Amino acid sequence: MQPSVESLVRLLESYRGRDKVIRTACYGSQLVGGALSRRAEADNSSHRLGKRLLLFSAQLSHCRTVLRLFDDLSMLAYSKSYGFGGKEEDAGLRWLSVLNNVADQLYYPCEHIAWAADAELIRVKSDKWWVLSTVLWGSSLLLGILRSLRVLMLLKKTLNRCESDEGGNSSPSQLRRQMRGEILTILSSTVDLSNAVHWMPPGFLWAGRFPPWLVGLMGTISSLVGLIQMNAGDSEETDST
Repeated sequence: MQPSVESLVRLLESYRGRDKVIRTACYGSQLVGGALSRRAEADNSSHRLGKRLLLFSAQLSHCRTVLRLFDDLSMLAYSKSYGFGGKEEDAGLRWLSVLNNVADQLYYPCEHIAWAADAELIRVKSDKWWVLSTVLWGSSLLLGILRSLRVLMLLKKTLNRCESDEGGNSSPSQLRRQMRGEILTILSSTVDLSNAVHWMPPGFLWAGRFPPWLVGLMGTISSLVGLIQMNAGDSEETDST
């Protein structure tokens, strides 16, 4: 029990870890709340609890939006350090990463403007800014999926060379671990992309057709995958030290 509590405390002490926990709680509440709200005719108490969980989920989502007001500089620093990906040997991987960084960088100010408009800090309509931020988020997810698929292809080639005794210093176990990480990233980005399409204007694919519980399910899957990847990354750092 004590080690689990200590791990949770360490997770909550970091901004990235706290955001993962809040995200999981947000979508988990939406999943359970959406499922309970559908039982209105059968059980009024369950319906009321479901509504409260949906309100709680909305507040957590708003919390994450406010916290992202301070992410621009860190994203800018990362984009500047990556530049045009001169260190990447593969041209396709390099340009997918550059475009992904551009989409991420533009996403933040668009979301900030939408938030400020809803908070009546500026006099503009927030609708188009929310749509634009959703388009940028969806574009980033799609580019991330394509990037992970490209990385998987390159890792597969390296693994084949390694298994035929032609590989360099990379070990098969390390390559397989990296491949599993990319597969998890594809899974996480795919379910997030399904939600991004849902939040697009009506008439675009399945926009607006997901019930709250399904949005919560997709987001919960993505959040749990993110926690697994974060834990795996921390374990690798511990092993390397």
